Amino acid sequence: MKKFSLLLAAFVLSSGSLLAQADSGTLKQRASDAYASKDYKASGQFYDQALKQSKAQLTSGDYYNAACSWALAGDATKAFQYLDRATLAGWENVAHLKQDTDLTALHTDKRWQPMLAKLQAAVARTEANYNKPLKQQLDSIYASDQGGRMKHEAIAKQYGQHSPEMTALWKEIEATDARNLQRITKLLDTHGWPKKSEVGNMGTQTVFLVIQHSDLPTIEKYFPLAKQAAERGDLAKSALALLQDRMLMWQGKPQIYGSQLKGDANGKMVFHDIEDEAHVDERRAAIGMEPLASYAKRFGLDYKPPGK
Repeated sequence: MKKFSLLLAAFVLSSGSLLAQADSGTLKQRASDAYASKDYKASGQFYDQALKQSKAQLTSGDYYNAACSWALAGDATKAFQYLDRATLAGWENVAHLKQDTDLTALHTDKRWQPMLAKLQAAVARTEANYNKPLKQQLDSIYASDQGGRMKHEAIAKQYGQHSPEMTALWKEIEATDARNLQRITKLLDTHGWPKKSEVGNMGTQTVFLVIQHSDLPTIEKYFPLAKQAAERGDLAKSALALLQDRMLMWQGKPQIYGSQLKGDANGKMVFHDIEDEAHVDERRAAIGMEPLASYAKRFGLDYKPPGK
């Protein structure tokens, strides 16, 4: 799933009338919450309900996430149906799809290769006018940036967060990040932040990811370029928010959007201080981010807004 609230079975089974009344945005949020609590069937069902709304505005990412939920729920047919819809809606991240462990169960299905070929053909048509050498370079960087990180959950589950295997993985990730940063900073210094018209959404997202995974001086240097890219529509505002929050946290200042967590004295994950926390969800909603309580559940936290 693009990673990248506990939904009780009784709630899911008894909520038919409630689902019919909810708008697609609410249903997508419930789908995301159900995915986070590993109730993949409920997640897929919420996506199904969202599709039935007369004014539903689902993106290629929503269809892709629905496919992930149904794949994890064991319904390959629905997963492939949603992958087809994602392709038609403009999903372009072939590298992520190939690496996404949510879809691993589909790899041996006879429908996997035809689906992949159809997606790659659609992407090739979309990219016909792209800067192909630059796009290929960014695709390679994205695959290496995410490759190690996508192993994290499996290694943590098998060996533990503080195991030698996890230490080795982080050394591998750090070495890869250093190589990628050299390539991206050279690009930014000579070319500027690339436009979506020349590298697509994932191309500009890749540049953000590499800068986000760097250090404070690097983020401070390139944040103005990222801000300009977001203002002209070449970087998602939510991505800029994550970059800004990380920069503020490392500067010792309160964050704006609540995207950054840190370990406390007891090693427990907590949110870094949030400026005007009472209105953080309003700021998040304005740029398409989910409520902070839902975001918190991805990290196993039970967040309650101030005063509630």
